Amino acid sequence: MIYYLLIAFQAFCIFHIYKSRNDYYWYFIVFFVPVIGALVYFFLEIVSSRNISNANDKIRNSLNPGKKIKDLKEKLKFADSFQNKSNLADAYRENKNYPEAILFYEKALESNVHQDKHTLNKLAKCYFELKNYKKVVECADQIDLDKFFKGTICIYAISLEKCGFNDKAEIEFKKTNIRYSNYPERLEFARFLVRQENKDDAKNTLDVIISEIDNMIETNKKKYKYIYKESVKLLEQV
Repeated sequence: MIYYLLIAFQAFCIFHIYKSRNDYYWYFIVFFVPVIGALVYFFLEIVSSRNISNANDKIRNSLNPGKKIKDLKEKLKFADSFQNKSNLADAYRENKNYPEAILFYEKALESNVHQDKHTLNKLAKCYFELKNYKKVVECADQIDLDKFFKGTICIYAISLEKCGFNDKAEIEFKKTNIRYSNYPERLEFARFLVRQENKDDAKNTLDVIISEIDNMIETNKKKYKYIYKESVKLLEQV
């Protein structure tokens, strides 16, 4: 079985040399130095070239962020598809232009019969940045956050509270209250409990957060330094 996989891998590399029109000497290396030659080609010509290409794209986009949006607009003019609208919305979101991102996410959803859950999730996050909490709730209610987007549960809970649904907000916040994880979300939960005048549960949540961070290795302590300081400060105020 392994023998056939190695032959297939070697054939793939040879095909890539032909397709990419790489230097002719690679044929000899891959063919006459089995396995090692193919591995060398794979890492030098396939993996490295992709990484360099991605790095170059990131550099170009950081130096000229408008170029990516301009290019995506041209693609959208050429093909008015769901994917092109979504890609343009993503680019606006990367540039923190949330109103334009929302516009194209909504246009994308208009052309998508099944109301794509990933687009709805990104749309909810954009609305949250603009403090349009009612819209966050509307978007989040259409997707299964527990199954697909646990990272959005906290902003959903905050939005529910802002809209006056405190009981439902507490249910959602509790889903994030998991030991040894979700520290920013658990801090938000503690703040919520303080606002709800549930001081005992707030103190307990903060005590656990502080205790867990106290027992971390130094690297993780530095990582959660802000959470630790804010938790101690809030505990002193409760």
